[in-house]
Amino acid sequence: MTSNLDPDARTSYRLISVAARLVQRRQDDALAHLGLTRAAVIALEGLAGGPLNQEQLAEAIRVQSQTLGRVLLRLEGAGHITRTRQSTDRRQFKVELTESGEAILEAARREETNAYPDDPNIGWKVLSEELAKFVNALPASRNQEVVPFAPPEHRTGRRTQGTRGTGLRGMDQAGH
Repeated sequence: MTSNLDPDARTSYRLISVAARLVQRRQDDALAHLGLTRAAVIALEGLAGGPLNQEQLAEAIRVQSQTLGRVLLRLEGAGHITRTRQSTDRRQFKVELTESGEAILEAARREETNAYPDDPNIGWKVLSEELAKFVNALPASRNQEVVPFAPPEHRTGRRTQGTRGTGLRGMDQAGH
């Protein structure tokens, strides 16, 4: 493992931070006309595999349940998800995508993908693998705001092989 005192590690941390800000700005711009935020897309992505309760979803996307609750309220208000109180535990809500949610998630995926740089010299698979190692090296208790997001499938319609990448900080304090 590389020491945090390693100059290459410090340079890499700075590059990750700059890249995250640039990607977030591009994603925000790309999603604005859909009425979505990065946080909303991350939550929708977390539900793409099927319904979860709020705590399971928060754990899956590595955010605080309370922060997620604000995002889910907005998504529910827009008709993109439903939250149904569980009969076995009235404190729990089953959260699932609606047809509208599935459609807006697909639209968001296209917009986000088209926001990524179209540079064939970027090794997306290698970058994704290295960032996944980095994210996995950070204990979850250290930063609950690190979340997964869809990998750059490099432009609409062109899919790459591999698994979902892990990504960068997805929500600010307001849940955006």
